[in-house]
Amino acid sequence: MTNRYETVFIMTPVLSDEQMKETVQKHKKFMEDAGVKIFHEESWGLRKLAYPIQKKSTGFYYLIEFEPENSQVIKDMELNLKRDERIIRFLTVRMDKHAVIFNENKRAKKKKQAAQNQANA
Repeated sequence: MTNRYETVFIMTPVLSDEQMKETVQKHKKFMEDAGVKIFHEESWGLRKLAYPIQKKSTGFYYLIEFEPENSQVIKDMELNLKRDERIIRFLTVRMDKHAVIFNENKRAKKKKQAAQNQANA
């Protein structure tokens, strides 16, 4: 099994909805062009930061779960995130096998609940 990673990045809150989507698409396209397999992505929306960053107290959070072909892709992706002035923070972590299983089970449970809610409606 190859390593699976999660990257969470925080975008500046002054972006419009369109600019936020454009930023996400830019980084996703970079990853896909580099041969990264994206398993899951999730927008967490506008959230309050634990402490001010660049005099901002909120930011748009976005999570991407992926599997790269090699570790150089991660270094290039992080360099790309550092150079983007719309990104105020990011964190990439390698997931162990338990985290991968947990995330897959959590998504399956959400999917099952959504199907049940739709059937009941």
